[in-house]
Amino acid sequence: QVQLVESEGGLAQPGGSLRLSCAASGFTFSNYWMSWVRQAPGKGLEWVSTITSEDLKLYTDSVKGRFTISRDNAKNTMYLQMNSLKPEDTALYYCARVPANSRTKYYLAGHYDYRGQGTQVTVSS
Repeated sequence: QVQLVESEGGLAQPGGSLRLSCAASGFTFSNYWMSWVRQAPGKGLEWVSTITSEDLKLYTDSVKGRFTISRDNAKNTMYLQMNSLKPEDTALYYCARVPANSRTKYYLAGHYDYRGQGTQVTVSS
């Protein structure tokens, strides 16, 4: 069955960095677009970034220039390198699989068919 497992998040100071990973199994990882979405305390789900099967990288405006999404198809793993972290980046981060038959809706926060259990990222001094 499809499984998406995020690495442990963590605590970072403002301006610091963290790297998340997402280990995928149960499907042909290289064929799928993959996303990171997040949910801050008391707020709704927010789309963060998507990487296509052709390695095109897409970001929401608030993380452009600070976050980098990547994938290693040989390891069935996706990553999110987060630099210059801000307190407003504090959230539960999820990796998610974009449905193959509706990729053009990747930017919708709830547009996935499978999602990991989530990992907490806290940015605070």
